[in-house]
Amino acid sequence: MNIQNTIEDKLTEHFAPEFLEVINESSQHNVPIGSETHFKVVLVTPRFAGQRLLHRHKDVNKVLKDEIENHIHALALHTYTDQEWERLYGDAPDSPACLGGAGRKVS
Repeated sequence: MNIQNTIEDKLTEHFAPEFLEVINESSQHNVPIGSETHFKVVLVTPRFAGQRLLHRHKDVNKVLKDEIENHIHALALHTYTDQEWERLYGDAPDSPACLGGAGRKVS
């Protein structure tokens, strides 16, 4: 199992998210093709209700402790309650911008 799938599985199991997106952003950095070292996580769950941003991030970091200590170099977290997400983005998330093949590193 790859790191991205492990992250998705652990966050799904722990947070039961309304929405979860785990994006491998490694290709945007100076790493070999196929690396799994830089990730962005968008996590929407009612479990974050009443929690400050720092506490949300600590919770995610605790769940991903092994991956952070042994595999991940960078982890960008975007954590929302379902109400915050709907207020900011509506019912469906925006589609990601197309890179058109830009940003790929050649080894």
